[in-house]
Amino acid sequence: MKILLIGSTGMIGSRIAAEARSRGHEVTGATRRGTDGVVLDIADESRVADLAKDKDAVVVAVTPPRDGTPPAPYLLAVGRALLGGVRAAGAGRLVVVGGAGSLEVAPGLRLVDTPDFPDVYKSEALAHAELLDLIRADAADVDWTYVSPAAEIEPGERTGHYRRGGDELIVDADGNSRISAEDFALALVDELETVQSHRGRITFAY
Repeated sequence: MKILLIGSTGMIGSRIAAEARSRGHEVTGATRRGTDGVVLDIADESRVADLAKDKDAVVVAVTPPRDGTPPAPYLLAVGRALLGGVRAAGAGRLVVVGGAGSLEVAPGLRLVDTPDFPDVYKSEALAHAELLDLIRADAADVDWTYVSPAAEIEPGERTGHYRRGGDELIVDADGNSRISAEDFALALVDELETVQSHRGRITFAY
């Protein structure tokens, strides 16, 4: 499989790159500085289209800049450029790594809207939720999948185990929602290979 991986040097992206390459997939990494392959301004639709040509999948694992840039306008601009670029290139699939904040903890209640959700993460979580809304509204002609991690994701062990869900937050027997970045990457590459989700959101956790 030929994969364009945008954000291939981040905590999650680097592990997706390693997992995919270990399985023999051809991964073209794209970052702001070109550290893992090619340089890409992700809001540049024509550049996205050029890089996505002949790719079986475009995987996006980016976060807003930590320089005071408002996250919602940034991620919405990114979303529009991605959709336009993937359409123009005729790429096979678009897989976007999003946030956990928009997952439901009860019917109609998102994690980000609960009283204990940390304020420091709220603006970015809401921005990722807006990106999901944009994709759901505007990407009917694109084979997309939005992938939310567990509420807690960090470097750890590759156990080979995970659970899969849809729009609801997955928690363990103690009420915790977590996954290692290694197992999240494993699950995402499994999805790339098995293609179980079309035009919907999925989540992975223990």
